[in-house]
Amino acid sequence: MKLIAFFRKNSFVLLLLAAFVLSDVLISIWDPMVTSRRFYKNDFTKTLYHHGWLDHGPVFFGNSSVTGAYIEEQSKSGLIELGLSYGKLTDLQELLERQLFHVEDQLVIAIDVHTMIDSLETDPTYQWFKPWYQPYVYTYRDYFRDSGGEAVRQLYEGALELNRSKLFAYVPRWIDKELYYGKKTDDELKTKWDDYERRFGWMSQPDYKDNLQALDSILRYADDHKLPVRVIWMPWNPAYPVPKYMAGLQATVNQKLAQHQVPVLDLLSTYKPAQFHDLVHLSREVGAPVFTKEVDAWLQSLAKSSK
Repeated sequence: MKLIAFFRKNSFVLLLLAAFVLSDVLISIWDPMVTSRRFYKNDFTKTLYHHGWLDHGPVFFGNSSVTGAYIEEQSKSGLIELGLSYGKLTDLQELLERQLFHVEDQLVIAIDVHTMIDSLETDPTYQWFKPWYQPYVYTYRDYFRDSGGEAVRQLYEGALELNRSKLFAYVPRWIDKELYYGKKTDDELKTKWDDYERRFGWMSQPDYKDNLQALDSILRYADDHKLPVRVIWMPWNPAYPVPKYMAGLQATVNQKLAQHQVPVLDLLSTYKPAQFHDLVHLSREVGAPVFTKEVDAWLQSLAKSSK
C-alpha cells in the first residue's frame, strides 16, 4: 500500500522521468552524432563514413600525424587510415577491447612525440569516452545546443518568410579530416616549439605510463588474435630539437616491441624541414607522398621476408 501511495503521490515526476529516459534511449539508438549531418563528427566517425561504414580491415592507426602523412588513395598497402585527432594508444586499446573496429590482417601503429602523453587533451566525443550510465543528450549537450539553435532559427525564418524550404534547412557539418598544406613560417614554428617545450618538455616515464600499459594490452591482444603488428616512429621536424623525453620513451617502447618481435621503422629524424607543414605534420604536397611510398616499400619488404 505504501508503494502504491508513493507512486500516486509522485506520479507526475515519475512519468516525467520515464519520458526523459525513454526519449534519451530513442535518441541514443538514432545516434545523431554519427548518423546525422546536422551534428559534429569526430575523426573515428569520419573514418567510418569515408569507408562506407566499414568497421573491419587492416589499419594504420595513429594521431593527426598519420592523417596528414599517409595518403590512403595513393598507397598500395591497402591499409585503412585510422588517424584520430589527438589519438593515443589508450584510444586504440578501447577500440580493440570494445570491438568498435575489428582490425584484420595487419595493424600498423604510428607513434609520434605526442601519441603516448597521458595528459594530452583529446576529443571528448569519441565513442569510448561516454560512460554507459550517462544520458546521451547530456554527454553531447554542447552539440545538441549548437544544432538545436540552428534548427530553431531556421524554423523561425521559414515561418516568418512563409518559405517551406527554409523550415528544415541546415548547414551539413564538416565530414573530412584536417590535412596540412603548405609550410608554417619560422616564427609560427618557434612559437609552437616553445609551447610544446613548456607543456611537455619536462616529462618522463611516469607521464606516459598509461599508454605504456595500453601498449602491453595491444600487444597481448595481437598475440591472442595472431594479428601482425608493425610500428612506425613518425617524423619530427629536425629544424628543432627532439623533445628530451623521446630517447627514454623510444628505448622503453622498442624493448617491449622486441619482446613481441614487432618490426619497427624509425623515421623520427629522417625527413627534412622542407617536407614539413609544422613540427609534427608532414606537408600534403611534399612530405606525405614520400612518406606513403616509404611505408609501402617497408611493408612490402616485410611481406616478402615472411614468405
